[in-house]
Amino acid sequence: MNENAMKMAQAMVQLELKDDSPKVPRKTVCGKVQEKLGTFRRTRSLNAPSPIQQFGPCGRIMKNSAMVMTIQDPASQRLTWYKPPLTVLVIKKVRDVSVLQPFVKLVKWLIQEKSMLVYVEQSVMDDTLLATNPSFTVVKDKLMTFRDGKDDLTDKIDFIICLGGDGTLLYASLLFQQSVPPVMAFHLGSLGFLTPFEFENFEDQVTNVLEGHAALTLRSRLRCIIMRKNEETAKDAKPPTNILVLNEVVIDRGPSPYLSNIDLYLDGKLITSVQGDGLIVSTPTGSTAYAVAAGASMIHPSVPAIMVTPICPHSLSFRPIVVPAGVELKISVSPDSRNTAWVSFDGRNRQELLHGDSLRVTTSIYPVPSICAQDQIADWFDSLGECLHWNVRKRQKHLDELSDLTHSSSNDTLDSLEHTDQIDS
Repeated sequence: MNENAMKMAQAMVQLELKDDSPKVPRKTVCGKVQEKLGTFRRTRSLNAPSPIQQFGPCGRIMKNSAMVMTIQDPASQRLTWYKPPLTVLVIKKVRDVSVLQPFVKLVKWLIQEKSMLVYVEQSVMDDTLLATNPSFTVVKDKLMTFRDGKDDLTDKIDFIICLGGDGTLLYASLLFQQSVPPVMAFHLGSLGFLTPFEFENFEDQVTNVLEGHAALTLRSRLRCIIMRKNEETAKDAKPPTNILVLNEVVIDRGPSPYLSNIDLYLDGKLITSVQGDGLIVSTPTGSTAYAVAAGASMIHPSVPAIMVTPICPHSLSFRPIVVPAGVELKISVSPDSRNTAWVSFDGRNRQELLHGDSLRVTTSIYPVPSICAQDQIADWFDSLGECLHWNVRKRQKHLDELSDLTHSSSNDTLDSLEHTDQIDS
């Protein structure tokens, strides 16, 4: 290499080192994730993408325009709006009387004070307890309704508010099988791991979000496709239905008394055969749900990963594993299995997997933008402590409080203690 070529190569390397910010913002229907660009230096460099694409004199990462996910600093994920949000979908917990009064107060305030168009499910309007509420009758005629499975909400909703437990957020994810509007979840349910907001001062909190002052957690989802044996070969077969799940997809033995025998492939390579009660494939968000009950680790929702957890495996060495987000998992019933398998998606749409059928699972490109009450880290650890009582135990006493240790030291021996006893006697 001549001198001019060496100078050009050094200049290219210097240019690459100066560019230390991601250039691809993530978008939702009406909101977007605001990236901190420019000369801002990150405080959490381990979470940021590496600006260096060259390794040594010759090695370089091949650029791939179809990357599923870009790892970035979670602190840079902030909500902003292209235009003021006008339509809001309010989802409330069903069959819970305690949610009715907060629901009426919220809907009335959104319509009268914020002049927003409010959508609710049709079954909410049919609630007899709401029909007799005087405050609700004032705004009842101004509400827009939809029916699950019949009406398409795509590109109609700018903002979602959930009132209830974690199930309301799962239901919101189910309603939007592509791009999801920002979701604000209030804790009015049983557990509330995914619902960080308290309802007491909802006016200030909702106003703060509508003004674009909020942190976001992009909760990845899994795209699941069931490939039927008879549909793969048929010419007039219908295209397989995509199902997006926020927590997990579960494959189990169903009512059969025999062990499940499930073959697990990763990017086309056979990894193992699961013998036991079944298998859990979960997102980081779902790691604190069914997966942790089956012995898996808890993973922060911003970590790009897929968790594979066996259910009561008939092998002591079969431990839960974490694989990179973006890989494709293929799950099928082993050819010599005594029984079939059953699959469910976030606890719904349970159906049977026959011999020859397969389930394909990978990371979806459509995450759920969940609005934080504080920030990604504080919200998650608060939920671990309050909901799961993580690492809760009685504090060890201070040495001054232990009377049996205050008169002894680490230099005491058995001989010295015996000599002391003889003197005392």
